[in-house]
Amino acid sequence: MLMRGILKRLFDLVCAGAGLVLLSPLLAAIAVLVRLADGGPVLFRQERIGYRGKPFGMWKFRSMVPDADKMGKSLTIGADPRITRIGGWLRKLKFDELPQLINVVMGEMSLVGPRPEVAHYVEQYTQEQLQVLEIMPGITDPASVKYYDETELLGQTGDPESLYLHKIMPEKIRINLAYARQATLWSDVRVILSTFIKIAGPVKRRIESRGMKVGGVTIDE
Repeated sequence: MLMRGILKRLFDLVCAGAGLVLLSPLLAAIAVLVRLADGGPVLFRQERIGYRGKPFGMWKFRSMVPDADKMGKSLTIGADPRITRIGGWLRKLKFDELPQLINVVMGEMSLVGPRPEVAHYVEQYTQEQLQVLEIMPGITDPASVKYYDETELLGQTGDPESLYLHKIMPEKIRINLAYARQATLWSDVRVILSTFIKIAGPVKRRIESRGMKVGGVTIDE
């Protein structure tokens, strides 16, 4: 167990560090686009509950209007009017999560682990669900892959808060606790690859819907 923890941390450091370097042109381009969109801050830092209940500041590219956290609930539902035009694109591709590579380097997060929640939701965990705080939170996890379209799903119900609290959140915790019991470095790699595949889906559909060329072949609208 100790060796797996050391290998996982080493894997996180190498991959996150390399990611920040290799993706620096993309990160810079996104920063410019976010800034030009409305002149507001590029990054958004929100307090989340991390490993063993310790609060930390989780970084994201800002995808909502400035001070959006003061204008509504922490849940983002469907076509939330607080989401900026560039923010909608970032969220769909999950590019808004890229700054969390910094959290990984700092040891506050892992590449693969349960998505950290805000204190309001952690306060409502059952005793059994609190076990998830014994796992280092991550940028992606099996539950995030399953609920990739969570925002859209919440937008389809009249009571999104209830749906999240009583169905989605408990199911995500259950999935992550089950995964943690048998997780390996290789299974983490598979989760990361599954996340990339999920992200690639919207990109492919967008290309197809616009009749663009893929590999020299024109796809009709």
